[in-house]
Amino acid sequence: MPAAAMQSLRQAMAAHQAGNLAEAENLYRRVLDVDANHLHSLVMLGILQVQLGRHADAEELLRRASELNPGDPRIQFNYGNVLLAVQRVDEAIAIFQKVLTLDPSMAEAQLNLGNILIARKRFEEAIACFDAAIRLNGNYADAHCNRAHALEEVQRFDEALASSEAAIRINPRNADFQATHGNILHRLARDEEALSALSTALALNPRVAAFHFNYGNILFERKRFSEAAKAYTNALALDPTQQYAEGARLHAKMQICDWRNFNEERAHFISSVQSGVVSQPFVLLSVSDSAGLQRECAEVLSRTQYAASVQPRAWRRRTDHERIRVAYLSGDFGQHALTTLLAGVFEEHDRTRFETYALSFEPHGASEMHTRLKNAFDQFIDVKGRSDADVAQLLRTLEIDIAVDLTGYTRRSRTGIFALRPCPIQINYLGYPGTMGSDDFDYIVADHFVVPENASQFYSEHIIYLPDTFQGNDGKRAISDKPVVRSDVGLPEESFVFCSFNNSYKITPAWFDVWMRLLRKVDRSVLWVLGDDKELETNLRRETGSRDVDPGRVIFAPRIPYADYLARFRLADLFLDTFPFNAGSTASDVLWGGLPIITRAGDAFASRMAGSLLTAVGIPELVTKSAEEYENLATQLATNPERMASIRKELAAKRISAPLFDTHSFTRKLERAYKVAFERYRRGLVASDIDLKQ
Repeated sequence: MPAAAMQSLRQAMAAHQAGNLAEAENLYRRVLDVDANHLHSLVMLGILQVQLGRHADAEELLRRASELNPGDPRIQFNYGNVLLAVQRVDEAIAIFQKVLTLDPSMAEAQLNLGNILIARKRFEEAIACFDAAIRLNGNYADAHCNRAHALEEVQRFDEALASSEAAIRINPRNADFQATHGNILHRLARDEEALSALSTALALNPRVAAFHFNYGNILFERKRFSEAAKAYTNALALDPTQQYAEGARLHAKMQICDWRNFNEERAHFISSVQSGVVSQPFVLLSVSDSAGLQRECAEVLSRTQYAASVQPRAWRRRTDHERIRVAYLSGDFGQHALTTLLAGVFEEHDRTRFETYALSFEPHGASEMHTRLKNAFDQFIDVKGRSDADVAQLLRTLEIDIAVDLTGYTRRSRTGIFALRPCPIQINYLGYPGTMGSDDFDYIVADHFVVPENASQFYSEHIIYLPDTFQGNDGKRAISDKPVVRSDVGLPEESFVFCSFNNSYKITPAWFDVWMRLLRKVDRSVLWVLGDDKELETNLRRETGSRDVDPGRVIFAPRIPYADYLARFRLADLFLDTFPFNAGSTASDVLWGGLPIITRAGDAFASRMAGSLLTAVGIPELVTKSAEEYENLATQLATNPERMASIRKELAAKRISAPLFDTHSFTRKLERAYKVAFERYRRGLVASDIDLKQ
């Protein structure tokens, strides 16, 4: 090479090292003008183009270099990196594998390959890559950290914690390592330590939106809702498109009825969902009764989070089992609203025709309910700490015919198991009142009220239409017989008591307006709501006063043991349902406790649940179709003692005889649906709506 070109190369490298990228680029190009195939200049100019964000130019330069010297692992490694940057992932994988063939000691290639495998949800293979990198370099902190992340994804939390600790020992000043450590501590329910680790991460680098978001998630779990909302706000300020953050902030504020900027935040959240921002579908249920929008939201989440796990439809299985094998999957097999509904259904299953399994995602301490549930199944299996792939393989090994997801898009969901298609028939039931927006679920259990036939297009699943109601119920629920009077709970003896014990996040300002108008219309009436949070109580008192109602007319009830909670309904006169997110299990509790409930039915599943239950208990006249009709009916009932007494008497009679609380009959109907679905599969037919006529 001419001396002038050599001088240009030396100057280019010096400028590059000093950060003078424009000068370095010009000098590298001078060298290539003299020798178009000068290998070192091609490589360095390619790396410089990456630094400038010109990945297409970098790819062309590094491809030429790799072709000129295919046996140089470092050149191939740089080429693999730029392929990764331009999203040519399969080619990048092949290049990194080639690098490791050329130089098995290159730990960086193992790291990059592992990172790609994590993105593709091939976590066990990723762990093997990180293990290899660590064997090559025990102080490779990035490998320890990324190994921790992969182990977290497969539920091996103790091992993940050890890896995150190793990364921090090597470099305690790395914000990413501290954040990963905090996330894993959270998975181990060591939340105070998790908050400390994430606080350290934020102190080291406060400009990462994900750190603020994850910090907010832990605060939310600790019921520190206003602090959580602030953390989500910080995340959105750094990245307005941060996945889940906008809905999470709205949900945190709704937990404590902090309605400042509610209309603007609700509108913006709905707009974000419409534009395809990944959001938690459960949050949407509280602010929109659009079944179409709820499906859109679920579909975006499903495509984004589970597309990489898509598997072929479950292969043909044996169909000659003596009994149909049904597995229920949930993280709530303890004292939970779900189990208070379904415990009796699990016990009523016909064990001569069905072999039942429970797969529990979370351990539960000793309780009467947990013991009852463990005895209700042929097999009760704890799968906490097992990866989605492991649980899916267990379902295959057990040759489960029908898998029923009782969690859906709720806090303890394990949707990734169903994305692996382990079972021939997969059903979405009860835990999440809406569509999963995924082809991984064949059916959703409903009824003709909760999903009218003209709304079936808003559900990705085929519909199982049960004859009376979608909701199973346990007719053995004990109601405390301890004497209780209004003065015991702070209620005025002579007032008309409107009651609403729905979760606070279901209350919207518009619906609270309706309730306050009722208090103004009905003399000496009060509103009785759940109040287990001081901020919630403060906010609702403020909102009450701002609507020209004495805040003392809103009375807060603490959470108490379940049997006492059911008995407490005797003290109220009328239960006011919320909209757009109706009462579900709470509506069942209310009716079982003998208290009439008035509801408004909307368009989506979650907006029609209470209407389904009222229809099944035989009092459909308490279902309204608009806010105005709801308000008028509530006013009429509250000002007409004779009519109110008549409805209460009617409910007392029908509570025993109506289909809603007939656990045995409901279970037989659910089993009929399972049998029809299984017979279709056995005959080689695709899933289709199942309508069980009475």
